Amino acid sequence: MKKGFLVIGILIMSMNSLYQYSWNVFEPLLKTGLGVTLIQVQVGFSLFAIFSTGFQGVGGYFADKNGPRNIGIISSILSAAGFLGTSVSGNLTMFYIFWSLGSIGEGILYGIATNLAVKWFKENRGLAVGFVSFGFGLGAAVANIFLLKATSFREPMLIIGLTELILFPILLSKVRYPEKQVTGDRPSRNLRNRRFWILYVSFVLGAVPLIVISSSLGILGKRIPILEFTILVSLFPLLSGISRPILGFFSDRIGRIRMVSIIDIFLIIGSLLLLNGYLLESIVLIGFFGGSMISQYMSLIGDIFGTKFSTSNNGVFYTGKAISGFIGSAFFSALFIVNETESLQFILICVVVALGFLLLSTYEKGRPGKGTIDQEMDLK
Repeated sequence: MKKGFLVIGILIMSMNSLYQYSWNVFEPLLKTGLGVTLIQVQVGFSLFAIFSTGFQGVGGYFADKNGPRNIGIISSILSAAGFLGTSVSGNLTMFYIFWSLGSIGEGILYGIATNLAVKWFKENRGLAVGFVSFGFGLGAAVANIFLLKATSFREPMLIIGLTELILFPILLSKVRYPEKQVTGDRPSRNLRNRRFWILYVSFVLGAVPLIVISSSLGILGKRIPILEFTILVSLFPLLSGISRPILGFFSDRIGRIRMVSIIDIFLIIGSLLLLNGYLLESIVLIGFFGGSMISQYMSLIGDIFGTKFSTSNNGVFYTGKAISGFIGSAFFSALFIVNETESLQFILICVVVALGFLLLSTYEKGRPGKGTIDQEMDLK
């Protein structure tokens, strides 16, 4: 039964990934098809980050309270509506509305799929969460091969939307959480926990390099040949997906915070390579190590704050992606237009500060009144 939930989780994640990791393919098609500017299209990515993260905590509350089935089916319909509505959008406003609705569904589904692993697999949480999250890279890596041949966004989004509308409700009707939950604090208590917010800042800033590549690869790679760009568009999500179970496996053995520290170090190296013009090498490092960032943090939150309310806790924590989404898409694009070098330096600064906050979070370990611990794997 538990393994079946992992399969359902990875299938949901595979379709979910098209909202983020196929964005670099959809972006020029939307720009041309709607007759708008690059910045106007980039707002769509920011809306995705805001709505997918903002509603994940809300959906998580209902999933923890009443089970994931009903809220999951509703969310699957919303996610499908995002693609179906966009496929018939005649103007920018319609696109914003449907893309935002779809993003709400995507965010809630992301939380449900991830927490199927968090709740059911205590002993191998990192590996399980990484396996489910693998779909978030795999789906787009496969889809982008075909999407790159499209001349319009309408037909591909229609096909994706219909597939989700048929497949997702069937899958979500079969999922459930363990009846006997372990320990865990409610989000209301965690929001008063200083360590929660230190980790939150670390995640927000550490996710910036991945968001930049996810949303702005078309800008960064504007000078490279089309064949190389095509390879990078598919390679990036594939690396992001592959890394999640691999690094999750090792995090179960060496400790979650130690693994995230290693990830941040490699992201710093990747940001330095990007700053110095080594685009391919930087994308490989940022894609591989940055892709596992969120699965590592979600496992870490389950370790520290327990699993009873993990969908809600991770939903609140995941709102940090909305901030990262704005910083790494709209803000970065505007900064890049003004000064390319400073925009790349900004990415580097974000990761360095993220590592600093992560290490600061270890100081909070063991302080009185700092929440319950289900199974914490920390620096020793």
